[in-house]
Amino acid sequence: MIKSYIRAVSTVSRALGALATFLLALAMLAVCQMIFVRYILREATIWQNDFVVYSATAAIFVGAPYVLLKKGHVGVDVIEHLVGDAMRLKLRLAGCWLGLVFCAIMLVAGWINFHEAWVNGWTSPTVWAPPLWIPYSAVPVGFAMLCLQYVAEILRLHTDDSAAALEPDPEISAFKDIEPSKGTPS
Repeated sequence: MIKSYIRAVSTVSRALGALATFLLALAMLAVCQMIFVRYILREATIWQNDFVVYSATAAIFVGAPYVLLKKGHVGVDVIEHLVGDAMRLKLRLAGCWLGLVFCAIMLVAGWINFHEAWVNGWTSPTVWAPPLWIPYSAVPVGFAMLCLQYVAEILRLHTDDSAAALEPDPEISAFKDIEPSKGTPS
């Protein structure tokens, strides 16, 4: 059951990662269209700025679970290299629990903001004036999925015997096959 949960959450995180990529591509196309309309056609742009900001921001929030899944976040692992497997596991669990608590708080705050925008009919104060519940929905969706991904990571750390092992450093691994040069270069 735990493996099924981890697999299901990972699948949804991958789908949200694909959605984030799609949103960033749409934002890039909107920027290109905006440049063309503004500087080639010499016409005003109306919706493009809002669309780019909202879609790029949504991509950040809905793409965050995929980044956690792939361990793509920036981290400092100096302490992990200095301690044994048992302490490394405890450090990783502590990090996951702190991340989960933070994400749960942000989920509640994001949900409140989304709900107020929905109930009160908030719109953007621009000419385009899209309903704000649409872009605001990315915050609770992203943080809800991030909470589920943290739970999956905690479960993985508890059930996977190799979870405390150090991942090989790709920069160091790339040089393992190279023999040191002998002698001095001529």
